[in-house]
Amino acid sequence: MKKTTFTIATAFLLIAGGLKAQSIPEGMNHLYAGRIKSAQTVFEKMLAANPNNIEALYWMGQSYLESDEIMSARIAAAKQLYEKAMHTTNSAPLIQVGLGHIDLLEKKVSEARQHFETALTMTRHNKKGDNPEIETTIGRAIVDSKDGDYSYAVRLLEDASVKDPKNTETLLQLGNAYRKAGEGKGGGPAYTAYNKALQVNPNFAPASFRLSKLFESQKNWELVLQYLNDAVTKDPNFTNAYYELFYYYFFRQKYAEAQAQLEKYIRSKGTDEDVQDQYLYAQLCWAQKDFVCAIGKGESVVSALGDKTKPKVYRLLADAYFQNGDIANAKKYSDLFFLKKNPEDYSSYDYELRAKLLTKTGGTPDEIFNNYVEGARLDTVLSSRIEFLDKAANYFKEQKLREKEAQILQKIIELKAKPTINDYFDLTTAYYFGQDYAKSREAAIIMRDKWPTQIYGYDWVYNNSRLIDTLKKDSIAVPDAIKLYDFAVTDTIKYKKQIVSAASFLAIYYANDAKDKTKAIEYLKKWQSADAENYDNIQKNIDILEKSPVPKQTGTKPPAKTTKPPATKPVSKAVKSSSKSKQIIAKK
Repeated sequence: MKKTTFTIATAFLLIAGGLKAQSIPEGMNHLYAGRIKSAQTVFEKMLAANPNNIEALYWMGQSYLESDEIMSARIAAAKQLYEKAMHTTNSAPLIQVGLGHIDLLEKKVSEARQHFETALTMTRHNKKGDNPEIETTIGRAIVDSKDGDYSYAVRLLEDASVKDPKNTETLLQLGNAYRKAGEGKGGGPAYTAYNKALQVNPNFAPASFRLSKLFESQKNWELVLQYLNDAVTKDPNFTNAYYELFYYYFFRQKYAEAQAQLEKYIRSKGTDEDVQDQYLYAQLCWAQKDFVCAIGKGESVVSALGDKTKPKVYRLLADAYFQNGDIANAKKYSDLFFLKKNPEDYSSYDYELRAKLLTKTGGTPDEIFNNYVEGARLDTVLSSRIEFLDKAANYFKEQKLREKEAQILQKIIELKAKPTINDYFDLTTAYYFGQDYAKSREAAIIMRDKWPTQIYGYDWVYNNSRLIDTLKKDSIAVPDAIKLYDFAVTDTIKYKKQIVSAASFLAIYYANDAKDKTKAIEYLKKWQSADAENYDNIQKNIDILEKSPVPKQTGTKPPAKTTKPPATKPVSKAVKSSSKSKQIIAKK
């Protein structure tokens, strides 16, 4: 155990002091820079010389976790290595930490904690306490997970940094832990930890790189660029920094500079260069809408790697073919992408593209709907999620699938802190033209109650109530028509259409259904006052009613009638012909 502790400590000190990299430090430097194959080559040589080299086994497992495979493949490779090493190294503390790391990635939190506690117990010194190197590797494992106890990681790493203040790996992981724990987002402790690492070793490029990521989270792009340039100045072969610089310029549409950084990125990789790098060139073509070029670059990767092609290449090819109008190949690569990609790595656009492809290849409305909903779920920015759902609503509206549109609009309203009247108007009309009049009326009632000074809620509540159930005219349609009329007469010019619609409906109801002559004449006159074109025709109906006898009242409830359901569209114009008016009003 003493030998293990000494070797690890020496490795960290070599890095901290900036001495010539050898063995473990050399492999770690490759890992920091993102040259995974080079790191693995170093560890493989060490293991060839000594298959039970604990440090080399641990860091080889870490290199597997840093590789460009899908997450499940990374975890499987590292897990297999560590489980085998548990037997060959007599359950060495560092291997215990490695397995705990795997447990966290597999969401086995209690098992991970057991491995960590075992490693700490095995290396604990009665007077000095926990071993700082083991504390550091545990902190690294927790920081790399989504389910770790970040506060615990901070405590371990703070303790390790006190015991070994010149250990740059400890300080680097401490900065990372502060960020994960939420303490470094505004600079603060994380910023301090990274800068302490730079004070120990001014040429420690990983600290500059992490500072760039810190300021990226704050969208302080000036400092992002500054620290990325600092990283490549300190280490001209710092591959990860060139990769970030490529995308820094790529997303700003500075494609010439992006290509220059891409070329530096590839040169910095040395023997790590592989055909997958053509994917980045394909992205440049795609961004400049040269989809033929993008397809050519992407297909060259597929041809070279076959089943080992990374899912991101399939993603790019699916979109490039789609943009180029080749739906069959776009569908082929979209299907391959979803088959190969780790579900945790999907993006909203992956689902949007698949939904678009389904619309052109016979997908059902439910399949298309589910892809849009799942895509929206993955978008962590609320405004972007709403914008994404808007696209779905527009699609279903264009396809006249109004019930699906309504379901999407309902989700948008649920997401918004303060939905607008337009949101409820769109929801109301989507349900209405989807012929779900009850839900349309519910949405319109909310619109009427929230915005009582606007006509829209009154109008659409009434439009729906006329269609829900003709047997409930007295309890639903009539009260809604009265509310519409009472609001509309506040501006007889602006709301003439609504006055005519509500008054004519009420006049007909009271004349033919309620048999209330007085009310019928009252609303005929109100109708007449707003409808100059039909003034004479309406007057004839008034005259007929005034001369007719008052019907005997046999009960408070009007008799039920069997009539054809009203048209699905709201009544917007008054009856214009004299004969029509007589027919509607003067039934006996």
